[in-house]
Amino acid sequence: MNVPAIVAIVSPFPPSDKMGINSVQRETEEIVPMKQMKMDWVPYIPMENRDTEVLRLKSQVYILSCTQRRAALRHLKIERLKKFEYCLPYFYHPLKEDEFDQSTEVQIVFPAEDKPVLCEFDWELDELEEFTDNLIKDEVLSEGQKDEFKEFVKSKVRESKKANREAREARKRAREELSTEARAAFENMKFYKFYPKKTDDSPDVSAVKSPFINRYYGKAHEVL
Repeated sequence: MNVPAIVAIVSPFPPSDKMGINSVQRETEEIVPMKQMKMDWVPYIPMENRDTEVLRLKSQVYILSCTQRRAALRHLKIERLKKFEYCLPYFYHPLKEDEFDQSTEVQIVFPAEDKPVLCEFDWELDELEEFTDNLIKDEVLSEGQKDEFKEFVKSKVRESKKANREAREARKRAREELSTEARAAFENMKFYKFYPKKTDDSPDVSAVKSPFINRYYGKAHEVL
């Protein structure tokens, strides 16, 4: 059952202006500006007041919305459509470095002889030789491509470790450059997750409520 939910963020400024794009099929995670995905924080105006421009200027409530014209959405290329399917609102909390868990997994899309090998390799938990032998045993990879596959995985691990290192350095710089006002705003920022209330014609969803928002925002402070 797919239960709709609304996430509300209490903040004096937009929590982020970026989107994260990732999937098993994509070799690397991509963090892009919202505007590149035709997304933006726009003032929330009640339907009955949509024609009132003054309210737009005074709005204190903003919603994440797609700014792409509806007609254009119907004619997106497959590659662009896939990006929309796998994009998530991105968020980075510069004051919670200790809670940030950097991934040790890399997505592998290896161009094998018959069809690409799609798998995940964890450089802390997996031993490359054993990992490769298991793929050959399962007939996912041919013996002749063993060495090439191992070098491919090693290169992806190096790229991921470099990305992790650069991300740590960027987070450190971000913390050092925070103003007093911005630091206070991040310390007081709250996430709320709202589920539909039970009514006579809708089910009780209390058993499936979860504080999890997404891999970037983590968990809500309160679930309602």
